Amino acid sequence: MSPRDTLRNPRGLVDAGLIAPEAEQRLQAVAARYAIAVPPVLADLIDRSDPNDPIARQFVPDAAELQVRPEELADPIGDAAHSPVEGIVHRYPDRVLFKVTHVCAVYCRFCFRREMVGPGKGAGLSRETHARALDYIASHPEIWEVILTGGDPLVLSPRRLRAIMRDLAAIPHVKILRVHTRAPIADPARITPELVRALKLTGKPTYVAVHVNHARELSDQARAALAQITDAGLPLLGQSVLLKGVNNTPKALEDLMRALVEAGVKPYYLHHPDLAPGTSHLRVGIKQGQSLVRSLRGRVSGLCQPTYVLDIPGGYGKVPIAPNAVRDTSEGTFLEDNRGRQHKYPAIGKSGAANAATSSRLARRRPPVPRTR
Repeated sequence: MSPRDTLRNPRGLVDAGLIAPEAEQRLQAVAARYAIAVPPVLADLIDRSDPNDPIARQFVPDAAELQVRPEELADPIGDAAHSPVEGIVHRYPDRVLFKVTHVCAVYCRFCFRREMVGPGKGAGLSRETHARALDYIASHPEIWEVILTGGDPLVLSPRRLRAIMRDLAAIPHVKILRVHTRAPIADPARITPELVRALKLTGKPTYVAVHVNHARELSDQARAALAQITDAGLPLLGQSVLLKGVNNTPKALEDLMRALVEAGVKPYYLHHPDLAPGTSHLRVGIKQGQSLVRSLRGRVSGLCQPTYVLDIPGGYGKVPIAPNAVRDTSEGTFLEDNRGRQHKYPAIGKSGAANAATSSRLARRRPPVPRTR
């Protein structure tokens, strides 16, 4: 398949063997509401013989997307509540999101911005809007980090991307730049030496956070694209979403985290799925998520451990929701190991008596000091 073969409608999905002919009419209603784009690299990874293929579940539309539950929100993480000017989301004091485009190389079926991205939403910010966004960043000295997002910033041309990066780097109080992207996975050919050079700045670190949810997404082409980024000295972080039928088993999650680290990507966040419209068929419960994250402890290296987070609906920010291994009771502090066993931790420092008893025990164990002549 060539780059021109990105599948953008139900007819194309039928022709590619990704949906049954009888499903085409039913999915026209989904296509009318939410953008579709399945690039060749990802289409080639889908196992047509598996009706529950985890790659297909992420990118091929499903009639279940038309079922919107009462708790689901068009803006599930509250971007609008923290958008002082168009293109900027300033939720945390020291960092902002800079939404530089509304276009993606692939449209995920669980996207929390699915009501805001895709054809017809505009390719990006106008020159005037872009200037106002930069002015906002420049006028707020507390902003230490700028995160380029969208859409996907890496769908921009190297020339456009370079201009944005340099504009941001010229603001003295902006010390860190971060780019959130799916492009190395969805369109690896886009990661050219010229584009990588556009990301690299002198004196200001750039971090690239790549979105991957299943180990099979790390194709040979994707790994080569990621290698170009790491070879240029740009650190790679991994962002994943916990999804039903994609990675919600201990084996799938373990394989994903290992594959990321092997590709030079440090797992950063594992997101609990947001309450985006029409995504209930892909969501898991918090308890199941906590159980899966607990299963990673002791199974994989610390390099493979992401922080499990949930974005509180309404714009109140991310909170870690990993299972708490510490339990305080009237009988003392207990710690839970990776097998779920409880271990009592001594109350060192809680009282002078405890310290004295410990010191006494240590003194009795201490070997005698040899006498000198």
